[in-house]
Amino acid sequence: MDDELLKRIRRFRTDYFPQYQGQFKELVEQGQHPTILFVGCSDSRLLPYMLTGAGPGELFIVRNVGALVPPYNGLHGLHGTAAAIEYAVLNLHVSHIVVCGHSHCGAMKALYEEISPEAQNLNAWLDLAREAALPVQVTQEALRRTEQRSVVLQLERLMEYPMVRQRVEKRQIALHGWHYVIEEGEIHVFDVKSGKFVPASDAEHSGTGPYHDMDVDSSSIFNEVDSSWYPPC
Repeated sequence: MDDELLKRIRRFRTDYFPQYQGQFKELVEQGQHPTILFVGCSDSRLLPYMLTGAGPGELFIVRNVGALVPPYNGLHGLHGTAAAIEYAVLNLHVSHIVVCGHSHCGAMKALYEEISPEAQNLNAWLDLAREAALPVQVTQEALRRTEQRSVVLQLERLMEYPMVRQRVEKRQIALHGWHYVIEEGEIHVFDVKSGKFVPASDAEHSGTGPYHDMDVDSSSIFNEVDSSWYPPC
């Protein structure tokens, strides 16, 4: 059989690596010093390096189904995402944390569907996003709203991590909520003051999270459901 994967990894060595060999050598000798922790969905259409124009050593990336953040209290057991957050903040000293959801997200759609009994881990994992679901039959509009609400929910959950909260309050870390619309090639960034996602092409910033230009005792930023989303009695 034709081994396409073998061809691809060989092409990396011959075509891509030589362009960045010096940069990789420096990253090995001096270590990595990324300033951005990127928490993104595992979806194959979400490409962090392309979206941000980043090169080697610029992003510390953690990806999972739905771009979800597990609670700090460890209720979901051992988890790589929680470990990555702690490592990025405490060891790498990142100054930005991005939570990036996207359009047509299978994880968000699954919140409205029956999940196979065989997918026990997936079912438990999606509990981290259920609060973002709307009390309606799923439509494209409702799904888009759910995707965005989930991003904000994860920003709030990040604030449960003591090391994140302390640095956000001291303005040492900025949180950013993004929703990538695949078919438009546009990232919509969350604006905490308006409680809305704004197209990056029209935005004045790259997204704001808790405490950005706000009093530290501000109430929840979660974009709650308004009455128009509830079915009529």
